[in-house]
Amino acid sequence: MKRLVIIASALLIAGCHSGTQKAANIIYPATKTVDSSDIFYGIKVADPYRWLEDYSSADTKEWIKAENKVTDQYFDQIPFRERIKKDLTSLINFSRITNPEKHGDYYYFNKNTGLQNQNILYRAKNPADTASAEVFLDPNTFAHNGAVTLQGTSFTNDGALMAYLVSNGGSDWRDILVKNTGTGNLVGDTIKNTKFSGVSWKGDEGFYYCTYDIPKGENRLTYKTIHHTLYYHKMGTPQSADVFVFGGDKEPYRYISGYTTEDGHYLVILGANTTTNNTLYIRDLTKQNAPVVPIVTDYKSMQTVADNDGSTLFIYTNRDAPDYRLVKVDASNPSPDNWKDVIPESKNVLEVSTGGGYFFATYMVDVKNKVYQYDHDGNQIREIALPTAGTAGGFNAYKDQTDLYYTFTSFTYPSTIYHYNMKDGSSSLYWKPSLNFNPDDYVTKQVFYSSKDSTKIPMYIVYKKGIQLDGENPTWLYGYGGFGVSLMPTFSVSRMEWLEHGGIYAQPNLRGGGEYGEQWHLAGTRMHKQNVFDDFIAAAEYLTKEKYTSKQYLAVVGGSNGGLLVGATMTQRPDLMQVALPSAGVLDMIRYNKFTAGAGWAYDYGTAEDSLAMFKYLLGYSPLQNIKKGVHYPATLVWAADHDDRVEPGLSFKFAATLQADNAGNNPVLMQIGHDVGHFTGMDLTKVISHTADQYAFAWYNMGVDPFK
Repeated sequence: MKRLVIIASALLIAGCHSGTQKAANIIYPATKTVDSSDIFYGIKVADPYRWLEDYSSADTKEWIKAENKVTDQYFDQIPFRERIKKDLTSLINFSRITNPEKHGDYYYFNKNTGLQNQNILYRAKNPADTASAEVFLDPNTFAHNGAVTLQGTSFTNDGALMAYLVSNGGSDWRDILVKNTGTGNLVGDTIKNTKFSGVSWKGDEGFYYCTYDIPKGENRLTYKTIHHTLYYHKMGTPQSADVFVFGGDKEPYRYISGYTTEDGHYLVILGANTTTNNTLYIRDLTKQNAPVVPIVTDYKSMQTVADNDGSTLFIYTNRDAPDYRLVKVDASNPSPDNWKDVIPESKNVLEVSTGGGYFFATYMVDVKNKVYQYDHDGNQIREIALPTAGTAGGFNAYKDQTDLYYTFTSFTYPSTIYHYNMKDGSSSLYWKPSLNFNPDDYVTKQVFYSSKDSTKIPMYIVYKKGIQLDGENPTWLYGYGGFGVSLMPTFSVSRMEWLEHGGIYAQPNLRGGGEYGEQWHLAGTRMHKQNVFDDFIAAAEYLTKEKYTSKQYLAVVGGSNGGLLVGATMTQRPDLMQVALPSAGVLDMIRYNKFTAGAGWAYDYGTAEDSLAMFKYLLGYSPLQNIKKGVHYPATLVWAADHDDRVEPGLSFKFAATLQADNAGNNPVLMQIGHDVGHFTGMDLTKVISHTADQYAFAWYNMGVDPFK
């Protein structure tokens, strides 16, 4: 690895920004300003680039084209960019599969031989004989340009029918198709325009799904999702005849989920107006025209029916248990007052799955998993021995099965599948990838550092043995910190490219996540959101103080809510890092709730309309409104996608345009727009490799590092 001296030279690009040439001879596209603003509580918030929110307009399309041209020409000058792409292509060229799942007479699993753009769904009667498995569904045949992708499957209990969801261009809008597993033919029951939906079968008679009704004339990519609706589709009938079940404007929710219990006895309905906490209802499907019965009607907790045994419901919840518990209650009188603990709350966050008539309790213990098997009476049968500290998943199976397949992974432990016998508790290796990789060459450390308010924050640090802690190691600091999402130890083959060339990967578990339960989540929400940014800033300061890295060699990275994290961190502490990579970020906290699904995030963020205090708090950290003229900002690559109908890409466009105009330094500010890509969905393997290579190339180049010398 060699330090580079970057000479500002011949990158001269047509167009200008306010007539000035900036950032190492990059001439940015002309971005007009328009006199637009909002007034909150008598306070004016200027928004001169608001026109970029309409990313279907001709002006915005021209701006996107011009920005991508600038970005493409910038990347063309990086001498090692193609070498990175070549390395990543080589690294990922190995066979990989997912856990086999039994449906009917077959075990189904996804497989990729190496460089296929999308995984292929295979099936085999003998799970041990994957070599002779047959192709059941190949998403690579959906569209010649790879823009149509498989986004989920659902089988009937007998395995005779499979519904699957497809997305065009990565959009959250999905179509449902149904395939006869015996003949392999589509059966014609195609459902158009579903969103935030699974498919849950009622026997083989029909299935439940959810969608939003799009008003006439509305663009579905920009439509503000309001009333989610649960429908029932009877096989052999047109979509126009589908039966309303719940939601819509009759029972308004932003998010609804409906699914049947394995025995077909109950329909379970969850309703929510934000991404946290929900109501809970059931309907007895064994009775004609049975009513929808409420169990929980407030928004004080999260709950879902994990399983049932006849009329006994097993409910997984954080009601009166911030770290979650499993309770049981009779469906005839299911009020929370009657709930009895089956697996009580402990000091570690609990997740529950089912298989073989058992419960599998997965605990997060300082951001690593322990898994235990329980019977339906809450008796612990055994702990499942895991290979090392890491992340386990896949403990799911039908009740009549005696075995299942689970996955284990960690930062230096490639995803490996194990066969598990639920009767005797024995685990055996089922499949491991064939990689030219020795985990003993790498170090994984977990440290606990102090945030601004002295709260201890865990962070994983991964690097190759032998590096010197001299402050000159390129470091990839990745964070999220929101919506109760837990960042667990997982293996990434593309991350090996960064580590192999002397880089360090750091992953702090910020407040706002779910690693320590609901209290940890709430400590990073609404008027506590600054805690998340303070935790991330403290992680960077720790890495610098301990000489893992220094300002010149630090990149801060995050997407979606993590894009907000990066945007807030780089505007609050631009002195802390050399590179910032905010992707698909929620970068305008004053207007985020005006678009698509944004209003549903109010539980975590609050909105400017809530109160004067909430408005001022949001305005105080909103990345867009906190860009200041005369400040030297880090080299910044803003990424967004043209089919992102979850986080409005215009928020990223406005942020990039403002930063290009106001940045006082010579560091580049680039806007990169993915084509036929959604909110990190719809990216086939070719696009994933290209996107990762661009991020690594941009980071190394702006750190002054040639990773190949």
